[in-house]
Amino acid sequence: MPPEIPSSRAGWRLPSSRLSLPEVHGSITIPAGAGFWRKLFAFAGPGYLVAVGYMDPGNWATDLAGGARYGYTLLSVIMLSNLMAILLQALAARLGIASGRDLAQACRDSFSRPTTIVLWVLCEIAIAACDLAEVIGAAIALNLLFGLPLTWGVVLTALDVVLVLFLQHRGFRYVEALVIGLILAIAGSFALEIWFSRPELAGVAAGFIPRVAILRDHEMLYIAIGILGATVMPHNLYLHSSIVQTRKYGDTVEDKREAIRFASIDSAVALMSALFINAAILIMAAAVFHGSGHEAVAAIGDAYKLLSPLLGTTMASVIFAIALLCSGQNATLTGTLAGQIVMEGFINLRLRPWLRRLITRLIAIIPAIVVVAWYGERGTGPLLILSQVILSLQLPFAVVPLVMFTSDRTKMGPFVNPGWVKVLAWAVAVIIAVLNGWLLYLTFA
Repeated sequence: MPPEIPSSRAGWRLPSSRLSLPEVHGSITIPAGAGFWRKLFAFAGPGYLVAVGYMDPGNWATDLAGGARYGYTLLSVIMLSNLMAILLQALAARLGIASGRDLAQACRDSFSRPTTIVLWVLCEIAIAACDLAEVIGAAIALNLLFGLPLTWGVVLTALDVVLVLFLQHRGFRYVEALVIGLILAIAGSFALEIWFSRPELAGVAAGFIPRVAILRDHEMLYIAIGILGATVMPHNLYLHSSIVQTRKYGDTVEDKREAIRFASIDSAVALMSALFINAAILIMAAAVFHGSGHEAVAAIGDAYKLLSPLLGTTMASVIFAIALLCSGQNATLTGTLAGQIVMEGFINLRLRPWLRRLITRLIAIIPAIVVVAWYGERGTGPLLILSQVILSLQLPFAVVPLVMFTSDRTKMGPFVNPGWVKVLAWAVAVIIAVLNGWLLYLTFA
């Protein structure tokens, strides 16, 4: 048999000459000859940076509304959305490791220049929309905790640019450590919220069983599709395909297979933490608001004000706001990295990291300041909803190329998706496209 063509060259129009995130590419050494657990620890990290996008403030409104209005019924939607996310993120890791390209670079190598520009613009809009949700969420948290005006809270979120640059200069592991620390703070906060709210365990278990009633009830379906749209984030696919390359694995087929396996385990475990947090928000809302006359609660501020009197402890509201602050700040850290990856990958334009991240932050901060200054707190809710609608629009433009590339043997060589994965991946891509289209129709209709 002839030797297999290295997947980093086969089937691609352009050579893989420019590294993705060059300042940290291959900066984390994988110990040679180490056992399973040491290698798993070495590969652990990128999945958690991706997971924060699945528990950002954009998810909170849909989870709160679903729990308050329909009890535990929509837990099955959160679970199914999370399973879809695990599959798509595994494909993103496979693409990055096997081809040596992130998803943005792969698009530039495969499509015409006009198509690449369109995809880049759509992705930049999606990142700005996602960033907008994080900025608003963090500002609301600062307002609830310290009474800080929303405008000042929005401005303060720009400081994360300095923090990311400092940590990345020290080493990418420091960025990962901060993100994992914030995830643990969020998880701990909602573990306490569930303890305070005392949910019905039988109802929680039944909620994870999918029900046909979700499809029959138009209002419930609307929230269910909103949960899906807020869960699967397009920029996370670009981000993951890049940051898995921060590991210094070998270039042989065996080394890359091992790297793909460990990266897939890392992202699956990390995304299970996102499943716990999203489910915890809905469970808390169902236990506290559903059946208590507060089924209409959906706004984050309203939930904060009602938690303490309904649960009988002031700690409930404070912990809720702390978790929101951690969630918003965590997601902004990864959003700035995704912005850098997308600009460099799609149009081969490299700016200084601080300038690129400042531009990304300003794109989100300026509309947030305008809305907050003009409409006050009541304008933040519609702005969060608008950001999720924009994300829904862009999602198919990231998912479809990802499935195309990883299913193409000429591009992926021995790392091409197995037949069953191809079928499952295309089914997920079609479901996401159809459901997000239906969400848009319901939103505007």
